[in-house]
Amino acid sequence: MFRHLRRGARGRFAIALAALSLLSLGASAVSISAGASSTLTPPTAGMTPQTSIGKGEGKLSLIAWEGYAQPQWVKPFERSTGCVVSTKYAGSSGEMVALMAGGGGGQYDLVSASGDADLRLIYGGDVKPVNMALIPSWKQLRPFLQSPGFNTINGVHYGVSLQFGPNVLLYSTKTFKTAPTSWSVIYNKKYKGEITVPNDPIQIADAALYLSKSQPSLGITDPYELTQTQFNAAIALLTAQKPLIAKYWSLASDEITLFSSGTAVVGAAWPYQTSTLQASHVAVKETIPKEGATGWADSWLLAKDAPDPNCAYDWMKWITTPEVQAQQAVSYGETPDNSLACPLMNKIQAGSCAAYHANAPDSYFKSIKFWKTPLSTCDNGKNDCVPYSEWTNAWVQIGG
Repeated sequence: MFRHLRRGARGRFAIALAALSLLSLGASAVSISAGASSTLTPPTAGMTPQTSIGKGEGKLSLIAWEGYAQPQWVKPFERSTGCVVSTKYAGSSGEMVALMAGGGGGQYDLVSASGDADLRLIYGGDVKPVNMALIPSWKQLRPFLQSPGFNTINGVHYGVSLQFGPNVLLYSTKTFKTAPTSWSVIYNKKYKGEITVPNDPIQIADAALYLSKSQPSLGITDPYELTQTQFNAAIALLTAQKPLIAKYWSLASDEITLFSSGTAVVGAAWPYQTSTLQASHVAVKETIPKEGATGWADSWLLAKDAPDPNCAYDWMKWITTPEVQAQQAVSYGETPDNSLACPLMNKIQAGSCAAYHANAPDSYFKSIKFWKTPLSTCDNGKNDCVPYSEWTNAWVQIGG
């Protein structure tokens, strides 16, 4: 399993890098809308994607989360296509954005970006449109991931969805005899010194999601699009939470240790932590509370100046097939986007399909608010949302 390596560089360096990479896009990019229905146009929207896949160039250069280019699916791809894969592993979304600056620099072909980076790359002009007709398994992806707002703008696709996962509420069944029904428990003084949450600016969205239900007068409709008043309310909530935190975790292994030792009894987590702890017979369960949950979803985005576009398309075709989706989901501890991967997951590891919610009902997926880059222009066109640079600055004061 590689979930513990994911987004590991979450200290001050990663937060600062994220802020710097956002600033590198320039003021015009920062102010562009974050939604799929934006009335503004990404710089590369007019580029016509290729209409066929030609002979492979013999090589493929990836920027990826560690664990996303494992030998069990890379080696067969190389044998099948003749495209030799080289991978630059990144430790944060900010690092990916920095590496992709200038359209990949003519060096990189694809990046496995998460929702908190996609729009920075799209509106920064670093990725270009993709022809989904050349990726047959795209039609097998779950409908809500075929053209999501984090990688598709005004009907133009800039990449293909890959894998995803929810940010769940993890709790000790020794402390909670019945499942908690609200995120309010992680802000409750009753559990002071026993709470843990991720050390990441995007955690502000989790607070905003909770406030959207607990304080409806704030008018929060999208946890990633916050006016200054709404943003201030989320920061106030997180500041009040800070004395209650046992530790802000940067690695999944950190949270696993906290629950294993009994130091933490409740917190925000990924399904990977739950399954790992349960496999070690630690008495924990997870739930998605009544307010819903945030979640991450990754996409392979095509660099504007990709030197190996044919191999890049071959990779997108390969990585979205049910067999490879199942391999990556089990290896990494996440949910596959391909709806046909579930039974194949269970052949690899019994029970993995249910453990990573690959067989969950639509209502489960609809409860997840997937990450997207907070930008200053809201989906309604008003220029009154707080951009990600301010999220990172605020988070340094809270969890940094």
